[in-house]
Amino acid sequence: MANEPDSIVLAILRQIDQRTERMAEDLHDRVTAVEEGLAGVNRRLDRLEVRVDRIEKRLEPSVVTH
Repeated sequence: MANEPDSIVLAILRQIDQRTERMAEDLHDRVTAVEEGLAGVNRRLDRLEVRVDRIEKRLEPSVVTH
């Protein structure tokens, strides 16, 4: 009988451990997805910055001459 409570406690602890592990994996997947999305946004912002720089360079001579 002394082993039964230990077995129940161990079984519950194993379940908690499994759930915690699944939650950690899910969180890792979600963080990875957010990081990938952010990397995509950063790439788009970088391209926009390059385009704006080109536009500004084209406009500079016309601003000086007017």
